[in-house]
Amino acid sequence: MTDLVIFDCDGVLVDSEPIANRVFAEALAELGLSMSIAEMYADFVGRSMSYCVDVVEERLGRPVPRDFVARLQERTFAAFEAEGLKATDGIFDALDAIDIPVCVASSGEIEKMRFTLGMTGLLPRFDGRLFSATQVAHGKPAPDIYLFAAEQMGVQPNRCVVVEDSQAGAQAGLAAGMTVLGYCAHTPEDSFARLGVHRTFADMRELPDLLKRVVEG
Repeated sequence: MTDLVIFDCDGVLVDSEPIANRVFAEALAELGLSMSIAEMYADFVGRSMSYCVDVVEERLGRPVPRDFVARLQERTFAAFEAEGLKATDGIFDALDAIDIPVCVASSGEIEKMRFTLGMTGLLPRFDGRLFSATQVAHGKPAPDIYLFAAEQMGVQPNRCVVVEDSQAGAQAGLAAGMTVLGYCAHTPEDSFARLGVHRTFADMRELPDLLKRVVEG
């Protein structure tokens, strides 16, 4: 049985990854670190900002400026507003058809989730049920954030379904002992298959039926 659906935020609820990764890559180029968008997706998507900064500093061989993260967030938010960040296609239809409690567990900060979900009209669907990797000891691919979300929602991990778009996030959900559905709009399906996720899908409108199949076994 399934008592809770836990959504990742970026790339699952909001179509933020293309914009955010381009802005991040531009900021890194200004520091002297050149990375393609494909490399950004492979190395950073699904990871906490603290992890990303550690990787960047290792590759640069020096610390990033003290205000780097704050300025990056400002630039990213400005890009979201300028380019009209949108909810993931089909997510409203999916949420309307899901009658199981839902929440969000993201590598991003609560402030960022509130901004992106608010901008796309999704915040009322999840307000009060936002959980961040900044609230736990270890970010994805460790299971901490998903276990924390389940605990806060009062649900056993084996009765949770995770909806993820990143390999790190899928690993976290699997490590938590949860059923994982891999959303592969921007992530190759075979990368999820290698991890052993339970099912993959590319259209959010498919999600309610997938959840029914999970519930029915």
